[in-house]
Amino acid sequence: QVQLVESGGGLVQAGGSLRLSCAASRSIVSFNTMGWYRQAPGKQRELVATLTRTDTTYYADSVKGRFSISRDNVKNTVYLQMNSLKPEDTAVYYCNGATILRTYWGQGTQVTVSS
Repeated sequence: QVQLVESGGGLVQAGGSLRLSCAASRSIVSFNTMGWYRQAPGKQRELVATLTRTDTTYYADSVKGRFSISRDNVKNTVYLQMNSLKPEDTAVYYCNGATILRTYWGQGTQVTVSS
């Protein structure tokens, strides 16, 4: 019943920027934690960033200072602003929303950074 719809992925050159969006079918204030994950070819899915209901953020060391997670409660949308992109950032990025009882996932969006 709950759906997360992602957009904003694409092809960008190293040093460029992208903003990913995740639109939820219900109020995002109902999620305890929202986050972004990514999975590169041949690697496990890894946590990129999280944002709690109390506005606490967490970032993986590999993206600190370059990525920023935010939300717009009116638009029911979570964002991931990605700056200074590197080829190592190439992956499928997934939106995630967690409640006490379960976790929801988006369909994933491809981000490709060329050198």
